[in-house]
Amino acid sequence: MNKIFARTLIAGLAVVSAAIAPLVCQAQIRSKSGELVVIEPRSLPEQAQLGGNSFFLHSDDAGSTYLYVEQQEGARLTVFEVTDPSRIKMVSTTPLTVDGPFDFVRALDGNAELVRFRDGKTVALLDLRNAKNPRLHVVSGLLDPGPTEPLGKTGFLGVNKPYYYVFALPRDYQVVDISTPEKPVLLTTIKEVKHRVVNEDTGTTFLLGTDGLTVIRRISVETDYKMHQMQLAN
Repeated sequence: MNKIFARTLIAGLAVVSAAIAPLVCQAQIRSKSGELVVIEPRSLPEQAQLGGNSFFLHSDDAGSTYLYVEQQEGARLTVFEVTDPSRIKMVSTTPLTVDGPFDFVRALDGNAELVRFRDGKTVALLDLRNAKNPRLHVVSGLLDPGPTEPLGKTGFLGVNKPYYYVFALPRDYQVVDISTPEKPVLLTTIKEVKHRVVNEDTGTTFLLGTDGLTVIRRISVETDYKMHQMQLAN
């Protein structure tokens, strides 16, 4: 084969491949339109590369949003600031001396989160008055706490009956780009996801799996939210 022709053919194939494949840069995967951005664990702070059992979002009165992640079978609580999905930062990581893994159940009064341990014997309160450095307090005096029911935002009703934790089955999540309907593209597959939470304000999806935290951004929703915040400020 003519060498010049061969080089031209290879270059042409490379251009075609680049046009079809999702754009990958620094562990970020972008859809062809640029609307979707998938941030993989290795592109996030180091602590985000650890697996976890449970997580939740909380916004404080100052307008900042934080993601709280239970890690290492309950031995550590890590807090990330996710107000701007393009600049996710770890703000604190705290060792815990508790009896095993736990789950975040529900918000209480805007400054606390109800926590249940998976052994079924213990309930606790995560104090969020200092959102960057929360404190976990076990609720003492409860006998075989079973299911809980809210009493407004400032209390809860515990039912004295057996509690059985149902384990979340890990699932693979596939992110598909349909910005070009005639050429839908599988951007990536996120393995063994246990939990998912969405920040509706920015359109950001957080996936927690065995490989750590994966973030899916929606750029147009982020832009609309920023414009709305600017209008409110003015």
